[in-house]
Amino acid sequence: MIIEDQNIPKMNVNRASWSTRLLENITGLFRSSSEGHSTEYAYLQLGDPEHFSDFPTEEERLKLRRVADAIPWSAYLVAFVELAERFSYYGTTVVFTNFIQQPLPPHSRTGAGYADGQSGALGLGQRASTAIGTFNSFWVYIIPLLGAYIADTRWGRFKTICISVGIALIGHVILVGSALPGPIEHQKLSLSIFLTAVVIMGIGTGGFKANISPLVAEQYRRTKLSVTTLQTGERVIIDPALTTARIYMYFYLFINTGALVGQIGMTYSEKYVGFWLAYSLPTLVFLLCPYILYLGRNRYIKTPPSESVLLTVFRMVKFQMNGRWSMNPFIIYERMQSPGFWTQARPSHVPPHNRPLWMTYSDGWVDEVRRGFKACEVFLWYPIYYLSLNQLNNNLTSQAATMRTDGVPNDVLSNLDPLTLVIFIPIFDFCLYPSLGYAGFRFTPLKRITAGFIMASIAMAWTASVQHSIYQRNPCGLYVATCEDADGRAVTSDLSVWLQAPSYILIGLSEILASITGLEYAYTKAPKNMRSLVMAVFLFMSAVASAIGEAFVSLSADPLLVWNYGVMSVLAAIAGTAFWFHFSHLDMQEDDLNNLSDESLLDIVLQE
Repeated sequence: MIIEDQNIPKMNVNRASWSTRLLENITGLFRSSSEGHSTEYAYLQLGDPEHFSDFPTEEERLKLRRVADAIPWSAYLVAFVELAERFSYYGTTVVFTNFIQQPLPPHSRTGAGYADGQSGALGLGQRASTAIGTFNSFWVYIIPLLGAYIADTRWGRFKTICISVGIALIGHVILVGSALPGPIEHQKLSLSIFLTAVVIMGIGTGGFKANISPLVAEQYRRTKLSVTTLQTGERVIIDPALTTARIYMYFYLFINTGALVGQIGMTYSEKYVGFWLAYSLPTLVFLLCPYILYLGRNRYIKTPPSESVLLTVFRMVKFQMNGRWSMNPFIIYERMQSPGFWTQARPSHVPPHNRPLWMTYSDGWVDEVRRGFKACEVFLWYPIYYLSLNQLNNNLTSQAATMRTDGVPNDVLSNLDPLTLVIFIPIFDFCLYPSLGYAGFRFTPLKRITAGFIMASIAMAWTASVQHSIYQRNPCGLYVATCEDADGRAVTSDLSVWLQAPSYILIGLSEILASITGLEYAYTKAPKNMRSLVMAVFLFMSAVASAIGEAFVSLSADPLLVWNYGVMSVLAAIAGTAFWFHFSHLDMQEDDLNNLSDESLLDIVLQE
């Protein structure tokens, strides 16, 4: 399939019409090999694979347009497993806020609020809801570190995914028990069952998330740039990095399709039937995961586990740090960034009689590890971004409850986020990115991440302005969440809940730019035998954000919510700007970093 490269300047080539190129993109998207386990996929629009040349010359790399390869069908099978898992995860977590914060409606045994009431169960308030929701986010994104280590060194990704699905399924069943009529009427009992389910589901979800993302991308096996001639006569470069980027865009599309359907369905199930149904339906959908995994067990490309690579990395770093240790962490960081730091870890630079027994890797693997460390350094900035993203299903849901909903469940607007992703991912893929490429703008991964930070900042600025208006137009002023009339009924502002729409849409656009690119960056920059681990480090940044978010819980209630959203906006803007200035030099090395696995580039010494 064809995608215009956003990294190559505009040039004069024989191009088909825009509509023809769009049709080629769409047909190429679903074009893949049907030859079982073959790792070479069909190139309907790219010509005969026999006409591929070796790695392109420097002149060709600068002048030729780059295109993406076909996505194999096994990747779609993996993506559908993720769709079912995300349906179940987001379908349940979307109602967590109401389940924890709001009280059980009078005379209700299910928590349903029906048309004119507010659904609820435990009645623990907004701070408890935010704290438990933040803990859940922290838990499901710290477990991937363990799941990744087990997958890379013991079980392999596929087996780890299967076992994680089984654990998560147990958690889902327990979660249903917390919302059944009977337990839900006893706050302490329901809370105990609920927290047990959250912990068990987190273990399964964490092990699953660390490995499903690398598994979907490794279904595509081509790793080196290749030159071919299209049927139109145009010579182009087949770029595996662009293929990986497209795989993750549509992988994220599957994620948010599942999330969208799950969230919409469960918010209405919660409101009109009860929480037991909102937890039961996702459990039933989750049962599709083991079935699809079994169905495709002989079609997936699976990477076997290796020995304890992590231990080798620790030994390598320790070997390089000899004589460089300091009590000052900033000095250590500077020394690790110094030219030649990684050179001495190459076996070719260590005399055979001084070479440790564990130094059995190649020089090229050292470069790959170095690239992985650089990727992890990029990820260290993501917690600031996730602080804004984490507002969606906690504070923004609570904010909606203080606005005029006109019968719409207060947590249904959160579906605008996945809906934005479902609509705009194809637009970005087929229209925006190709247009920027033809205009000569190199929209590289680090540029996209920076733009994602800025978009999140704008979203939080809008949310702060909406919160300020709510305070201004509520009879209780700065205490809108607890505002009641003489009959004890909640009094909201007269502002429509749809004023929240720009917040969700802007955050959705920022996810296309930052979150999807983060997945791509984690996979393409990790050593092949550490992909789950580097992906887990990327996911762990969300856990760090949740831990940092606990410090902002005191701002997550009246009368400080404007400050809460304002602080998030300022932090995202500052972090995005600083991120670009810090990594702009790395942006210029994108091609070299992506092609370290190619033998012709193994001896590259990366610029600092």
